[in-house]
Amino acid sequence: MEQSTVKVKIQKFGNFLSSMVLPNIGAFIAWGLITALFIPTGFFPNESLAKLVGPMVTYLLPLLIGYTGGKLVHDQRGGVVGAIATMGVIVGAPDTPMFLGAMVMGPLGAYVIKKFDKLIEGKVRAGFEMLVNNFSAGILGGILAILAFLGVGPAVDGFTNLLVQGVDWLVGAGLLPLTSILIEPAKILFLNNAINHGVLSPIGLEQVQHAGKSVLFLLEANPGPGLGVLLAFMLFGKGTAKQSAPGAAIIHFLGGIHEIYFPYVLMKPMLFFSVILGGMSGVFTLVMLGGGLVSPASPGSIIAIAAVTPPEGMAYVANFAAVIVAAVVSFIVSAIVLKSSKNQDENIEEATKKMQEMKGKKSSVAGQITAGSQGKLPDEVNKIVFACDAGMGSSAMGASLLRKKVKEAGLDVYVTNTSISNLPNDAQVVITQEELTPRAKSKLPNVYHISVDNFLSSPEYDKLIGSLQNGITEEQDVLVESAETEAVGTEPQADHDDDLLLEENIFIGKEFTTKEEAIRFAGEALVKAGYVEESYVDAMMDREEITTTYMGNNVAIPHGTEDAKKAVIKSGFSVVQVPNGVDFNGEKAKLIFAIAGKDGTHLEILSSIAVICSEQENVDKMVQAKTAKELKDILNSN
Repeated sequence: MEQSTVKVKIQKFGNFLSSMVLPNIGAFIAWGLITALFIPTGFFPNESLAKLVGPMVTYLLPLLIGYTGGKLVHDQRGGVVGAIATMGVIVGAPDTPMFLGAMVMGPLGAYVIKKFDKLIEGKVRAGFEMLVNNFSAGILGGILAILAFLGVGPAVDGFTNLLVQGVDWLVGAGLLPLTSILIEPAKILFLNNAINHGVLSPIGLEQVQHAGKSVLFLLEANPGPGLGVLLAFMLFGKGTAKQSAPGAAIIHFLGGIHEIYFPYVLMKPMLFFSVILGGMSGVFTLVMLGGGLVSPASPGSIIAIAAVTPPEGMAYVANFAAVIVAAVVSFIVSAIVLKSSKNQDENIEEATKKMQEMKGKKSSVAGQITAGSQGKLPDEVNKIVFACDAGMGSSAMGASLLRKKVKEAGLDVYVTNTSISNLPNDAQVVITQEELTPRAKSKLPNVYHISVDNFLSSPEYDKLIGSLQNGITEEQDVLVESAETEAVGTEPQADHDDDLLLEENIFIGKEFTTKEEAIRFAGEALVKAGYVEESYVDAMMDREEITTTYMGNNVAIPHGTEDAKKAVIKSGFSVVQVPNGVDFNGEKAKLIFAIAGKDGTHLEILSSIAVICSEQENVDKMVQAKTAKELKDILNSN
C-alpha cells in the first residue's frame, strides 16, 4: 500500500512536470527547427536568423514554462507572477537555460499569490479590487524575482552542471545504455514524465547549447522497443492481441503514442526484458554512431524524431539505426517470449484495464486496443440495459438519452437502467462505462457489451441505433422504464420537480483544487438541504473511487454507492458551477450535479438534465450563467 502511494505521488509529480512542458512543445520544436536550419552547421546557414536561437532558449522557453506552471496553480494571475519570478532565475544564471529553475519558480510564484489572495478574500473595500490585485502581483512577483536572482538561479545552475557532468561521465564510461533498465519500465508504470521532463529534457537542452545535439532526447522517445513488441504480437500473438497489434503499431510508430503498447507488455511481464534490452541496444547504437536530437521529440513519433534531427554528420543514420536496432532486438526477445509461453490466454482487455489502473485515469488509446472485443449483437434486440454501480446516476442519464434516440428511430426496444449487481438475465445489450465493463461481463458473460467513456455524447449510441435499424424495421411504441421505478412499482412524478432542484441548491462561480473537494462541497449541500444523511457524502467519495462520475461534455454527476441508498431521505439535486473546471481523472468538469435518488422520484428531472446536457452548447450556456435562476431556467428550457 505504501509503495502504491509513493508511485501515485511520483505519477502526479511527473504529470505536473509534463503539464508545464507539453503545452509548449510547439515552441521547443520551433526553436529546434530554427537551430537545425540556420546555425553555421545547419541546412541553410544564416548568421542573421541564427540570432534567434540564443534568446529563444534563454528567455522564451523558460518563461513559457514558468507561466504555464504558474497558471496550473492559480490560473492567469498565477501565470503572470510565475513568469515574473522565472525572470529572476534566468538573469541569475545567464549561461544556463533555466528550465529547471522555471519549473521551480513558476509554480512557487503562483502558490505565493494564491495564498495571498485567499488571505485578503472578502477584506478589500469595494472599488479597490483592481488596485490591490495589480500591486500585490507586482510587489510579490518582484520580491520573488529578486530572491530567485540571488539564490535560486545560482543553485539551479550548480545543480544542472552537476547533472550534466554526471551524464557526460556515463557517456564517457560507456554506461549510458544502462539507463534503459530504469527508463523502459518507468514508461510502462507511467513514471516516465518525472524522469523525462524533470531531468532528461533540461539536461539535454543544456547539452545542445555546447554540442548542438543531445542523445538524452532519445532515451525515452525511441519508438523501437515498443515497435518490436507489437511486431512480435502481429506474427506470434493470439486472439484479440494479434488482431489489434497492427493498428497499435501504426499509432505507436507514426503517431508517437507509446502507451498503446503498454498493455501488451503488462499481459506478459517477461516482455519487460524485451523493451529493456531493446532500449539498451538503441542507446548503445546512438552513443557509438554519435546520434542525438536538437530538441525534445514529442510525441515520440519517427516523424517527430526526423524533424528535430540535426543535419550535420551521421545524425540521421545514427538516429534511424538506433530505432531499427532497438526494434529488432525487442522483436527477437519478444518472439522468444511469446513462442515459449505456456500460457496461451492473451487477455488484452484485462491488461488494458490494468494499464489504466496504473495510470490512474482513462487511457486515450485504450479503445483502439479493445475495439471489437465485445461479442456479437443479436439479430433481434428487445431489451437494452444501462448499468452502473448504483443504478441511480450515470446509467439513468445514459438510458434517458438512448430512449430518446430509440423513439426517434421508431424502434420497438425496451430501454432500462439498473445497478450492475441487479443486471437482469434477459438483457441482450448491456452498456457500461469502460472501467465497469469487466464487472458487467462477469455478471452476464454471454450478452453483447458496449463500453462508453462519455454517457452524454458517445458515438456508440448512433452505431447501436444504426445496427438496430438494419435488423428491426417494425415501428411501434417504445417501451421505456427505469429499473429503479420498476423495482418499487411506482412512476416518477413530475409535480415533485420543484422540490428536487431548488435555486438555493445551485452554486455559481465556484473553484476547487481537486475533484474530492468539489464532490464534498456538492454532497454537503445535499445534507444541508435535507436530502441525505451525513454518511452519504463519504459514500459519494467511495463511489468516485470505483470509477469516475464524469459523464462527458464538462459534466459530472457524483452520487453515492448502491449501499448508500439507505442514507437518502428524499430525492434531490445540488448543482455546482465551476467555470474554470476541476479535474476528474484528466477531464474538466464545469458543471457538477450531485444526486440523491429515492424510489425513482428523481429520474424524470435526471432525464431532462441528460437530454439538455447532451448538447455542449447548452452546457456552455449554463457554465456562463451569472445567477442560480438563470442556470435553472436553462435546465427547464428543455
